Amino acid sequence: MNFRITKLLWIFILFGFFTITDLAQDLKKLSVDESVQIGLENSHSLHSSMEKVKNAQSRLSELKTNLLPSLKFSGMYTRLSPIEPFILDVPGLGSFNLASNIVNNYSAKLTLQQPLFTGFKLLSSVDMADYNTQAQKQNYTKDEHDLIFNIKNAYWTLYKANQLKTVVDENVTQIKAHLDDVNNMFNQGLSTKNDVLKVQVQLGDVQIKQIDANNNVRLGMINLDNVMGLSLSTQIEPIEKVNPKVETLSTLDLYLDKAYQYRPELIGMDFTIKAGESGVTLAKSGWWPQLFLIGDYLSARPNQRIFPTTDSFKDTWDVSISVTWDLWNWGATGYQTDQAQTQVEQGKDSYKTIKDNITLEVTQTYLNILQAKEKMLLAGNNVIQAEENYRVTDEKFKNGLTLNSELLDAEVALLTAKTNYVQSEVDYELAKAQLEKSSGESPSK
Repeated sequence: MNFRITKLLWIFILFGFFTITDLAQDLKKLSVDESVQIGLENSHSLHSSMEKVKNAQSRLSELKTNLLPSLKFSGMYTRLSPIEPFILDVPGLGSFNLASNIVNNYSAKLTLQQPLFTGFKLLSSVDMADYNTQAQKQNYTKDEHDLIFNIKNAYWTLYKANQLKTVVDENVTQIKAHLDDVNNMFNQGLSTKNDVLKVQVQLGDVQIKQIDANNNVRLGMINLDNVMGLSLSTQIEPIEKVNPKVETLSTLDLYLDKAYQYRPELIGMDFTIKAGESGVTLAKSGWWPQLFLIGDYLSARPNQRIFPTTDSFKDTWDVSISVTWDLWNWGATGYQTDQAQTQVEQGKDSYKTIKDNITLEVTQTYLNILQAKEKMLLAGNNVIQAEENYRVTDEKFKNGLTLNSELLDAEVALLTAKTNYVQSEVDYELAKAQLEKSSGESPSK
């Protein structure tokens, strides 16, 4: 019996050891840059965006081949039904077989074709594909910048949740110590039951906040795991610290100029407009003749060009220039040109709309960072004052020089001040990341 108990005990100990080891392995202590790098490597959406770039590049390479000569091979075997041979009888000279009955026909043909002039159709197709490729690269850059910002946003949100949890935990500890003091004073007849109840009520209220804070940490961690492409059970500990240094900002006009110059949405739309203009040239190519150089090399048995025909392989070649010109198509080319031109105009309107939205976004972000900077400075001073107020009030309460309610107010004020400061410093950090993204700066990876 004792042996079985000992065996079970060892099993539980080993199970607990490996469980703790697994949890320790899942815990990742990450900086912002490390989190961004992991997220970029694991992102399915970013991988899909890169595949779109590769697809556009392959399409461009395909269209470039149309400018080069093409070489095609064709072969054929034909079995003919037997027929009477065509024999010519010439008096005094004899009979001549003019058409032998060759029932097995073989042919092998090489065709070389080179476009000479296509009304700029091929060149404009290449240009259009090239501009579309550049636009797709800008879309990838935008997706990358969005992902980096989302990772930073999730990272600092988790950091804020951890900091707020620490603040609430400290407040719970303070109120518990306060409750012990009040209970001791009540036992000595120095405080009332109502004083004890007030502290208990405040402790219960803060403990509810503590439950919310713990849940916010879990939710923040799951959100960061998700945006980084990790298992949702992965434990992450942010090791980055908010830089309390308030940075000097440039003027709003400078950030706007940078955004107009570097935002991938604007650059990509500019390439889209250029692709549309190449599409107009492509549509107009229907007005022009299409000119091709064609060369054939034929090896056939029998070769129909050689008379009289013999049951043997004979080689021949030919070179030709092919011209086709669509003289009348009921205005189809004009309609196609009009459609292409309307797409260009739509692209120009989209460019203006995107630029207006960027102007609004940068302006709002700039004002937000100014607000966040002021809040953080003020919140920092409030924490210093609230801590001193709590220290003085706590000393007075322990010496019986102030009321229980005043200490409760000091505890609430300290919790509020610290909560506001954590909120303001993270808001400032996120505002900096948002301004970096809005102004089109290449974010750190």
